[in-house]
Amino acid sequence: MHVINGRLSAAHRGFTANFDERPDPEDISLIVIHCISLPPGEFGGPWIDALFANTLDPTAHPYFEDIHQLRVSSHVLIRRDGELIQYVPFHKRAYHAGVSRYGDRTACNDFSIGIELEGTETIPYTDAQYRQLAAVVNALLKTYPTLSAERIAGHSDIAPERKTDPGLSFDWSRFHRSLRIRSA
Repeated sequence: MHVINGRLSAAHRGFTANFDERPDPEDISLIVIHCISLPPGEFGGPWIDALFANTLDPTAHPYFEDIHQLRVSSHVLIRRDGELIQYVPFHKRAYHAGVSRYGDRTACNDFSIGIELEGTETIPYTDAQYRQLAAVVNALLKTYPTLSAERIAGHSDIAPERKTDPGLSFDWSRFHRSLRIRSA
């Protein structure tokens, strides 16, 4: 897998208008791992795409009444079967982190790449997702010299008062073992 013009060669393209220019396009220095399922705990279906495309029908499920007006996105979504969908080119700012802080920096959307895993904080992620996540992150580490394996965080790490994802079901040790460490 390669990154070409900010896009993953192996990804399908998803649509979103929820992105803009980064304040500093050269500052891509954090990867944030999230999880999402719509409705909560349900997998598959068109709802994540609809949320990111601003077309989520608030009458389709009671949960959607409270979230249909959100303007959010992610750079990449990895579905349960490993399908890879890219919504935002990496050199653009996706709206995934919200109010956030990493170290002494706030507004993590400005300098991070957001990766959504289709899942919940309590249901284990699939082998296909771990394989695809490792392939994506390895491609990012190879492409962007400002990234490193030490600068990967969960949404819960950058917004601990608001977020719990990717949750206890995400095996950080397994994920880190799957990364090829860049030689110095």
